[in-house]
Amino acid sequence: MSHTIASSSPTVPLRGWVARVWADPDGRSTIVGVAGVILFYLLLWGASPWLFRVDPVVRKFPDHPENRQFNIEIAPEVFAPKPTPKPPPPNKFVETNPDAPENVPDKTTNFAAQNQQVAQEKPVPKGASDMPSTEGKKDFESNQIVSGQLSKPLEQVEAVPPAEVTPPREQTVMAPALEQNPLSGFEKKQGDNADSFGTNIAKLAENSRPVPNKIEGAKNVPLIQGATATQPAIDPLRPRPRPSVVKTQQVRPAILAERLAGTANIGPTSVDARWSAYGTYLQKMIEAVQIQWEHLLTESKVYPTSGSTVTVKFIMDSKGLIARVVNVDSTASDSASRACMSAITDRAPYGDWTEDMKAVLGEQQEMTFTFYYQ
Repeated sequence: MSHTIASSSPTVPLRGWVARVWADPDGRSTIVGVAGVILFYLLLWGASPWLFRVDPVVRKFPDHPENRQFNIEIAPEVFAPKPTPKPPPPNKFVETNPDAPENVPDKTTNFAAQNQQVAQEKPVPKGASDMPSTEGKKDFESNQIVSGQLSKPLEQVEAVPPAEVTPPREQTVMAPALEQNPLSGFEKKQGDNADSFGTNIAKLAENSRPVPNKIEGAKNVPLIQGATATQPAIDPLRPRPRPSVVKTQQVRPAILAERLAGTANIGPTSVDARWSAYGTYLQKMIEAVQIQWEHLLTESKVYPTSGSTVTVKFIMDSKGLIARVVNVDSTASDSASRACMSAITDRAPYGDWTEDMKAVLGEQQEMTFTFYYQ
């Protein structure tokens, strides 16, 4: 029988010591505490790169690529001085009363073809509105304050030269002679002294003059004696036109909105508005569209249903051309809608914009016109 004898392992005494210590309750607690402290410091050491690092930690998500690179370049224009911002476009266009006097308002966001300050004939004691009080349609927005009528400019036609007729000559009329009466009264000696003089006071007759004898004539004649006047010639074949008052300023027909609030200022109906080149341009354009619209309706001899509306949204460029029609919203017939679009496009171009208008509006501007059939 053979036996193999090997030397004892050096870990045998250590295992025996651990077994003896583990059997003791106090020793077991000591081993567990030491092992826990060692494990805690190992975890702290392993997590220290994430807990105490300065640069941000990039978390990786499954749906993101692991390596993502990007570059940030700052353009030199960022540090250049910024250009002055463009002024905001005008807020609200209103149509003024051309018969009201020009007056620059204190403060308003309205613009128009002339300066005007709000006023009305019958003031409202506590009124503080920038629009005058008007009677009209309820729940309706209108930028007009007065209603009138526009007439289409008549084309000048060369008149046929009339037949040669010798007109009557003007007649020179002499002023009538003035009636003249001799002075009345006489001298009379009166008093204690026989050598004294006295006069008798008498009432002067009308048109008394220092003349020896009475001259018959008219009682009222020009002050300048011998004055002559020219009597206009009257030609029965060419009667003169009857004098009439010509009103040079006209306004468009309007559907006024009912406004209860008004102003305490007394005067012709007017609105707070400031003049601008854009306001003048819009006023002329609107009047041209109004005249063309009425002309198309008169030629068609068919009037749409009362109460129908047509809203046309279009783009106008700086040359005054209609670039395109964006949208047409209509409650009227097709012919009524076409008449509204034609009223806008037929009269184009409406003229180049001024430099001030281009600075505010740019090269194009969107506009919306609403047509009402009453």
